[in-house]
Amino acid sequence: MAKRHKKHKHEDHVDESWLVPYADILTLLLALFIVLFASSTVDQKKLNEMSTVFNSIFMGGESVMEYPSPVEPMETDTTIKKQENSQAAYNMDQKELQEIQANVDNFIAVNELEGSLETTMTDEGLLGTIRDGVLFAPASATIAADNRQLANELSELLVFDPARNVVITGHTDNVPINSPAFESNWELSVMRAVNFLKLLIDSNPALDPLHFSAKGYGEYHPIADNGTAEGRSKNRRVEVLVQQRVLEDGTQIEVESDTTPPATN
Repeated sequence: MAKRHKKHKHEDHVDESWLVPYADILTLLLALFIVLFASSTVDQKKLNEMSTVFNSIFMGGESVMEYPSPVEPMETDTTIKKQENSQAAYNMDQKELQEIQANVDNFIAVNELEGSLETTMTDEGLLGTIRDGVLFAPASATIAADNRQLANELSELLVFDPARNVVITGHTDNVPINSPAFESNWELSVMRAVNFLKLLIDSNPALDPLHFSAKGYGEYHPIADNGTAEGRSKNRRVEVLVQQRVLEDGTQIEVESDTTPPATN
């Protein structure tokens, strides 16, 4: 009698072939959303980069996740506009300083003062340099009477609208001072700057003292070799710095204004 074979119950095998097209659809959707987002925020160069990436993905079978995003964070329109305005303000300020320099250079040429005065554009503004011999006797901080006319005429060139900060700085050579009036070159340089500043202000009522300041460096900021007579002559000087109103990064330099209320009886 033949044995009866038990029928083994086979488990049903689930067909998972649908996962492949499903994954492809998800990838395409993800790519679509990235393209839509990127198209609204990137320029043509970034869009071309993105196109290259997706061509590599779909033609080469690589995953989109293997590529870093070609979209870089972009500045907002507000930030870009602010930067443009700052640059425009800086350029305008530099143009005004150049016009001031042209006026001073013309004054120097007309008065044949090329060997005594000069102007230079610096990172801080327009710098005018006056040799001390034009204003002062050796070891003295007193401006001679016949030199006062120069200060009077220069004061006319320092009237600005709107106002600018002006810094007067005194410098000396490294020869020790030998005068009962000054204990060091520091005192001499400071008093020369202060006296020149006072003469400028007194010469022209249109100049506001709020915008002027004075300081002295003594012998410690030389521009030439103190080992020669010519070098020491160049180091003995008074500098007038007409400061810029706007820095290159767009920062506005504060210019003081008189906010003191009027006195009442």
